[in-house]
Amino acid sequence: VLVTDVRTPLGQAVVRAALTAGASKVFLGVAREWTPFAGREALYALENTEVTPLDVTDGTSVSEAASSIGGKVDILINTAQYARPGTAMARRDVVTARDEMEVNFFGAMRLLQAFGPAMRGRGADGENSAVAWVNLLSVYALSNWPAYGVNAATQAAAYSLSQSARADFAGSGVKVVNVFHGPLDDEEHQPLPPPKVTPMALASGIMTALKEGVEQSFVGDIARDIAERWREDPGLLERELTLTKNLE
Repeated sequence: VLVTDVRTPLGQAVVRAALTAGASKVFLGVAREWTPFAGREALYALENTEVTPLDVTDGTSVSEAASSIGGKVDILINTAQYARPGTAMARRDVVTARDEMEVNFFGAMRLLQAFGPAMRGRGADGENSAVAWVNLLSVYALSNWPAYGVNAATQAAAYSLSQSARADFAGSGVKVVNVFHGPLDDEEHQPLPPPKVTPMALASGIMTALKEGVEQSFVGDIARDIAERWREDPGLLERELTLTKNLE
């Protein structure tokens, strides 16, 4: 299992959940390995893990990681995310939006280009077969919530990319799994009131989705509520979310 970003509480929760679920080896994707981060010592002390330098915003870093471990990855879980609040008009420039796209969309695309071909080739390789590509997506990829409007747009782009990935992996045996979630209980979503999804709850939801073999899963009350309303009437949901554009 490759967890692409373990610098965050979410990435670390996914590592522990994967080990608990029985993963024989978990590769720890670490950007800027020379800089410390909370939880690093405890994470690195876990058995059956291996640190892999990996920065999804750097094509060379992604390519080197794929060359090193690509043939060993059966499940890739992309935990790299970047989120900031605001609509386009609420921001003064496009700098932050570029940063969000670099991680949320182009990061996912770099991973697909570097790791995808080897996983597709090993999709039916018996006991050593690659089995799943897991994307973590904000549920607002389905319908934009203006409080995090630009970020939701990057998530929508990532969601569309995941649908394209299904075509790339078609017939290979590798399943593309989209796990949608509401706001996370993390630093980036600190201004938001509850309910929020804890890293451990999302990690558990990922393992459940993999165990059940589904292609789509919704973790947390907000994600399930938004998904249900989106299925019933996408236009109505869009109007309702527009009326709740503020963080309060």
